[in-house]
Amino acid sequence: MFSAYMTLFRTPGAIRFSLPGIIGRMPVSMDSLALIFIVVAANGSYALAGAIGATASIVVALSMPIWARIADQIGQRAILIRVVPLKLLGLSIFLLLVLNDAPIWTWFLSIILAEAVSINLGGMVRRRWLHILSTDEITTSEDKNGRHLINTAYSLEALNDEFVFIVGPIIATACATSITPAAGLIVGMLFLAIGAPLFAIQRASEPPASPKPKVDPHPAVIKNRKLQAIVAPTIFLGGFFGAIALATVAFTDLYGSQSQSGLLLAIWASGSAIAAIINGVIKWRTSHVVRFLFFLISLTLLSIPFIFVRSIPALGIALFLNGFAISPLIVNAYGVAESAVPAGQITETFSWVVAGMPLGGALSSAITGWVIDIYGAKTAFWVPLAFMIFAIVATLPYFKTYKALIRYSSKHV
Repeated sequence: MFSAYMTLFRTPGAIRFSLPGIIGRMPVSMDSLALIFIVVAANGSYALAGAIGATASIVVALSMPIWARIADQIGQRAILIRVVPLKLLGLSIFLLLVLNDAPIWTWFLSIILAEAVSINLGGMVRRRWLHILSTDEITTSEDKNGRHLINTAYSLEALNDEFVFIVGPIIATACATSITPAAGLIVGMLFLAIGAPLFAIQRASEPPASPKPKVDPHPAVIKNRKLQAIVAPTIFLGGFFGAIALATVAFTDLYGSQSQSGLLLAIWASGSAIAAIINGVIKWRTSHVVRFLFFLISLTLLSIPFIFVRSIPALGIALFLNGFAISPLIVNAYGVAESAVPAGQITETFSWVVAGMPLGGALSSAITGWVIDIYGAKTAFWVPLAFMIFAIVATLPYFKTYKALIRYSSKHV
């Protein structure tokens, strides 16, 4: 049953880049919570915390595809050794300004500078899996066993993502509530400082650079309708994630149990982790795009219970069940995107899949923070449901694109 996973683990060099990839992307699950804790502790306003989180998310969304494009052109190691030190320096400046009661405008400026050098390490890890499993030929090959192994690799990384989102919030919450509000962000910086260099030194598995030719035969990645059909709904999916995180922190604070917010978010991620394991062993007969749309609708339906929760245990159950639709949705988003572009643009394409999420997260953080301050934490759970409905609406302009992808897949099964 789990033979595909064992094949991955036996692949030369795989563990040596996958494990550092987990360490290096721990801050992804910690920073948003860490920002909330440190800003609320310093200022007392969820609206300000949401605004700073929104600003950070917008900058991340704009910067990640740029650095990913450069990584495709000059190599992953070359880009990591340049941007990671700058990211750590920027976050250090942000911390110093907040802790020393500097003017609030400097908080915004420093977080902008820090997030302007954000990289999508998870996309780099997936790019390496695609490289070592297929030598980049699987993007055009219709080998079923190869495609299943790629799906398993994506599922493994989705599982690793969920591990990050299980452990990260717990660590961030424990550090912020037990040590000092700034500790969550500091520990996240330590994870990045350890994981990124360990990942970068794994040269054997690094995909070859694809320098941009003087006359580029390929159009800009984001102009690809197939990729747009994924990015458009995932923008609102990012809004859903951001709203859930902020609303959960405020909900636990309402009941005097803010320290449980990390545990609740970990329960949410554990449901997604179980789904990732199952998804990786199934030899699907349906196409990536069919599964993407199915799980998008499923996640929307599973978001309805949030508006009825009135206790922390009930919220935990709702989060756990909701998580079952998340990792299969992300896995199939990557699957559709990867098949849409040539090998030399895959890292950038993977970044676009998740780059849209911070944009939605930026909007939802601002809205959710405002709703919490004005109407309360319980009402705030209407925001993530609204974003999921908008995600479904965002698929409508791409009906013909989805239909063509489904028709193509049915002819090549």
